[in-house]
This record gives sequence, C-alpha cells and structure tokens, in this order.
Amino acid sequence: MAFRRIDKEIQELQTNPIPGITAAPVPPGTNPFEWVGNIAGPPDTPYAGGLFIVRIQFPQNYPFSPPTIKIQTRVFHPNISHQDGHICVDTLSDAWSAALSISKVLLTIQQLLATPNPDDPLTQEHTHAYRTNRQLFNQRAKEWTQLYARPPQPSPSFALTNQSTQDSSGGTGSQ
Repeated sequence: MAFRRIDKEIQELQTNPIPGITAAPVPPGTNPFEWVGNIAGPPDTPYAGGLFIVRIQFPQNYPFSPPTIKIQTRVFHPNISHQDGHICVDTLSDAWSAALSISKVLLTIQQLLATPNPDDPLTQEHTHAYRTNRQLFNQRAKEWTQLYARPPQPSPSFALTNQSTQDSSGGTGSQ
C-alpha cells in the first residue's frame, strides 16, 4: 500500500510540478521511502531568495501515518528548530490525514515560512523576536537566509576559467 501511494505521489509531482517546490527519492531509483526536497522561500518575506532543503522519511504504513520531514537548512523561524530541523506544523502530527499528499504538506511548510505561528512555537528566542520586535525578527531571518539558504552560485574560478578560455580563443577579453 505505502509503496503504491508513494509511487503515485512521485508521478504527481513530475506531471504537475509545484512552483518553488521539488521533491524526489534520493538517490533516484533506490529507496522510495527516503526523499529530499527543496522549498523556495516565499516572495515578500525575509526568506525570499532562499532555498531550503528538506529530508522526508515515509513510514511503512504511509499514508495512514504522516511522513517525518525536517529542514536541513538553518532557518530563523519560531516553528522550526535551528538545531535539528524539526517543524512544528499540525499536518505532520495530530491533524494528519491520509487524504493529504506530500505536495500539500510541502506547500503547507512553504506557507508556514510566509506566516509563522507564534502560538505554537519551537524556538523561544525566535518567537520572542517575532512577537516583540518584528523588524529585528525580519532582519535576523533575512540574514540567516542569506547565510544558510542561498542556492549554489557559480564559483569565481569558473568565471575566470571561462573568461580565459574566451581570451585564448580569439575573444578580446574586454567589454
């Protein structure tokens, strides 16, 4: 049962991709119960421009029990532990339903980034900043996003190598 449902969810994510969200078994074709995913930080939030890596572990009795999802990327957020990546969202615990899919849960996590829930916190320091000084909270969240959640950038050595290749192939090397 679990394998069929997980396979169906893989197919669903491939045929109907969700903007800003990806997820698939790691490595592809090995263990369908262990996935990795990416969640793009929502626009107009301190997490915008960030790419948050999640690990997903499906239980053997999925979809009757929720998957375990942890964010591997450090994030300054009241509902996400910066120590172990645990996410405090009810759809992964008492509000879980077999009608939910992994794509819906990942969308819920992305929405949680946009709208933290200070009434159900995991991290007291982050919650205190969120409740008492939203400007400081947003600044810290943005700093952490820039430090820890940036998508990989081309390395400067690649740009220099590419430039020197153009220079030696007859290009002028100047703009």
